[in-house]
Amino acid sequence: MRPPGPLEIVLIIVILIIIFGVGKLPQVTEFIGKGIGKGASFLRGKKKDAPGTEEPKPTVKKKKVIRKLD
Repeated sequence: MRPPGPLEIVLIIVILIIIFGVGKLPQVTEFIGKGIGKGASFLRGKKKDAPGTEEPKPTVKKKKVIRKLD
């Protein structure tokens, strides 16, 4: 499969402008860009934004030591 050429890219942009309008186009492209960035970082193995990916901290219980003073 070959990459899209300039004509296909222009056609996609024109369709996006028709569907969303000129005013919403920056918001749509920002949303698409963030989605692509998160997908790429997920494929690289960096799951910073995913909940529950951080390692749990080990819990250490401290013992109470009571000493009698004589």
